[in-house]
Formats: sequence, C-alpha cells, structure tokens
Amino acid sequence: MASGNSRSAESVQVRAAALLVTSGALVELSAADARHVVSYMRPKRAKAGDVIIREGEAVRNDFMALVLDGEVTVENSVAAAHDSMVVSILGPGSLIGELGLIDNAPRSATCTAATDLSLAILTREAMQLIISEQPGVAARLLLAMAKRVADHLRETNRKLMTFAQVSKALQQELDAAHSVNRRLLSQEGPHGPLPSPFSGAV
Repeated sequence: MASGNSRSAESVQVRAAALLVTSGALVELSAADARHVVSYMRPKRAKAGDVIIREGEAVRNDFMALVLDGEVTVENSVAAAHDSMVVSILGPGSLIGELGLIDNAPRSATCTAATDLSLAILTREAMQLIISEQPGVAARLLLAMAKRVADHLRETNRKLMTFAQVSKALQQELDAAHSVNRRLLSQEGPHGPLPSPFSGAV
C-alpha cells in the first residue's frame, strides 16, 4: 500500500496491518498474514458527508474498506417509512463492504463518512492477485472473512429471537387487555352498565 514517501507508507501499512486483526475486522487473521494483505491494499481518503457505499447500488468496482481514521455511519432503509435508520457508527479498525467483495451482489447498506476518513481499500482485482500469488494467505483471508460473516449472522439471529420474545410478550399483554374489555362489555345492558345486585342494599 503506497502513500507518500516510503517511511510514511511503511507507517500506514504497519497501522493498517494492526487494525486489520482487531475485533472490528478480521480478528482470526494472523499478524503476518495481515501484513501480506495490507501490501495489496491502496489508501483512500474521503471528506465528511461522502457516501462510500450506497444501499441497493450494483457492485461495479467491488471492494472492502478498512477504516484507519475517522468514523462511518451505516444506514439501512426502512421500507414502511420510506426513510433510513442509522444502525451503527464505525471507527478505526472496522471493515465495510466485505459482503460485496464476496458475493458481488447489490450493497445492503449505505456507509457515509461522518468525519474525514482515511481508508485502506482491497479491490476484487487485488483479491484475485493474492489468490494467484499467495494462495495460502488468500485461503486464510477468505476463512477469516467467512468467520466474520458467520458471526454477524449469529448475532442477527440472536437479535431476531429477542425481538420475537418481546413481540410474544406484547401480544400476550394485548390479548389479556382485550379479554378484560370483552368481559366489561358483556356486563353492560342496552342502556349502559347493569346495576350491581348490591346497589339497593342499605
């Protein structure tokens, strides 16, 4: 990854390699493999407000990006409201766009620079070079990416189960409230509530 003079480029590569193996990126990758992968990445800068990835956009120049400096907001559209919702804010050591690099499908979220950004980009072409030139590194890189995707899927399933439990509890509360309302309504006569059998007692 070249950027400016050689000493500066080396410093950026060392930082990028260290960030690539953090929990927000590819923690399963070894430090040695991270250094190899980073050598195939290129630097990119973005201004606050720039859209890095747009939801629904066809992947033409498919890539994944490692955040080196700055913050990125990740948004998903809310179909019912015709609006979007920020689902996370990512900082240094976070990966974005890895799914598009793997499956070449339209982007599933919009990633926007919340601040000025410094990124390290790995393109599909660069990935293919790693596969042809360093197949062992490429295999471990793909396994680390697959592990990351699997972890996200498990987390999504956990959240869905939580939402399902909350939804079930709310439905039970609503059913109980409706049952009470039906009982109250069944006690009313045509001209309002029936008198209590004890209303005439003295």
